[in-house]
Amino acid sequence: MAVFKIENLKKTFILNGRPNEVIRGLDLEVNLKEITVILGRSGCGKTTLLKILCGLEAPNSGNMSMPGKDKLCMVFQEPRLMSWLNTRKNINFGISKERINPNRTEELIRIVGLQGYEEAYPCQLSGGMQHRVALARALACEPEMILMDEPFAALDYFTRSALQQELRRIHHETKMGGIFVTHNIDEAILLGDHICIMANGIISNEFYQDPKEEARDLLSQDAILLKQRILSGLEM
Repeated sequence: MAVFKIENLKKTFILNGRPNEVIRGLDLEVNLKEITVILGRSGCGKTTLLKILCGLEAPNSGNMSMPGKDKLCMVFQEPRLMSWLNTRKNINFGISKERINPNRTEELIRIVGLQGYEEAYPCQLSGGMQHRVALARALACEPEMILMDEPFAALDYFTRSALQQELRRIHHETKMGGIFVTHNIDEAILLGDHICIMANGIISNEFYQDPKEEARDLLSQDAILLKQRILSGLEM
């Protein structure tokens, strides 16, 4: 099992001249072939953790190790597409011309369900479609794992629900894992094979689901029991 290990990670910010310790010796093991969800209240340090993992922030101390080519890609809360580029070119943005494979681009467009919108510009796409382009752009970089910072938070319920299902399907089709940050318990249950509760700067509790499940039902007995356990873990 390929594992991304995080050991004794610490991060302190200085606010108004005073230290604010956001991450306090965090330990975590992530299976690169599964979706790991970091679940916690707003302000608990979830986004800071992702920024450290992808190199946008430097930790004060700690170790991170990942086997393989050590490449991560991040999908932000906003799609952050280039307004002057169409869908194809946005997907390939950041890839050198020599490495662009038209067949791979078409495959990614199929995977995220954007056939027929290859020439569309961001202003011609719905919010959900723009997030699909952002996901395809991350997949185009062929990372070991994708980091996702609440990418569906600003979407309406129906679009968010559809994209959650799509993410599970894409995960099963591509066999690529990821770390998904959310403060929504239902979203964590729908998406996560490995659910980690983050509180007080550490991972305070962990839960596991069958990673072979492509779709999950929040009304199932297993999901209801898991939600109760998660709620108990959040209250600790």
